[in-house]
Amino acid sequence: MVTQNIKTFSGVAMPRLIYGTAWKKDRTADLVTKAVKFGFRGIDTACQPKHYNEAGVGEALHRLVNEGISRDSLYIQTKFTPSDGQDPFNIPYDRKAPLAEQVAQSFEVSKKNLGVNYVDALILHSPLENFDNFMVVWEAMEHVYKQGGSKQLGISNCYDLKVLKQLYETASVKPAVLQNRFYQDSGYDKDMRKWCQERKIIYQSFWTLTANPHILASDTLLLAAQTFQKTPAQIFFRFLTHVGIVPLTGTCSDKHMKEDLEIFNFELPEMIIHEIQALINI
Repeated sequence: MVTQNIKTFSGVAMPRLIYGTAWKKDRTADLVTKAVKFGFRGIDTACQPKHYNEAGVGEALHRLVNEGISRDSLYIQTKFTPSDGQDPFNIPYDRKAPLAEQVAQSFEVSKKNLGVNYVDALILHSPLENFDNFMVVWEAMEHVYKQGGSKQLGISNCYDLKVLKQLYETASVKPAVLQNRFYQDSGYDKDMRKWCQERKIIYQSFWTLTANPHILASDTLLLAAQTFQKTPAQIFFRFLTHVGIVPLTGTCSDKHMKEDLEIFNFELPEMIIHEIQALINI
């Protein structure tokens, strides 16, 4: 089973379920290889050695090409991580360089790590507190985009709609992706997701299962899981894809990789979708 796609406003085909590679360390190459061979076609990484082994993703891509799975058949997104989100002893660019140069250096490292000449999305890992600096970084990302290095741009860990609106209004290349932690403390980004949906910005969720054990253990999901002979996680992921959210899953389990991909084998009726929406007030 291969993941289904959703079209972004940039015209990019994005898989509706993406394999996340954070915290995989030395297992990254093996896990990404396995995930793609099972059917994942979207890979999320970052030029942030603190949490990601981007070169391990590149090793997997090299192996997969040799097995007949071309780079062009995959959706690959990476991130520029500002210096305050990096391990100060292992920053993949010159932290003393001007911000625009940091972005350029980071992207060159990403291309080398991944063994590619373009990515499908370049994402800013988090907004910068100073908006002027934020826009310097974004404009440097726009330069990467305009040079053909990335097919679209995005922003992650942005939980303030005012900040997202200001970016959208100021940027010449609008964000096509918002990737956020999907959890109760942010109200599941209800207003932000509605605003994004109106502008055809794709909302990607991470921490989707880990942060929501109360949803997975709810009577609503347990009953749906029993009815459809699926796991609560499969029901929740399928629900999210029904409402236009693209979940990331970082499972290391063969069983869970296969189960995650099987969510496209069934449809949830409107009644169940509405019940789950009511459960989490989204």
